[in-house]
Amino acid sequence: MNITKQINGKELTIALEGKLDTTTAPELEQELEKSLDGVDKLVFDLKDMDYISSAGLRVLLSAHKKMIGKNGMLLKNVCEEIMEIFEVTGFIDMFQVGE
Repeated sequence: MNITKQINGKELTIALEGKLDTTTAPELEQELEKSLDGVDKLVFDLKDMDYISSAGLRVLLSAHKKMIGKNGMLLKNVCEEIMEIFEVTGFIDMFQVGE
């Protein structure tokens, strides 16, 4: 998995490419730990992400919880397969998904 970060003021955009699974989730978790200080809005661009496992969902949920009370977290460019996983797991009700 490749992680690309872009900061714009207090908004952090993280683009993910590849698979977010048991092997790669710890890498994203570490990246978030060192990148969220001073961030008011977190955006995940999932355009090039083609798979997410329960470990990946856990990292997204953890990030979502950290953004509560701030301007929140947005998931954008979610492919149909991953959107289906969000719907089946009920995560779609927790996450803000947009463009």
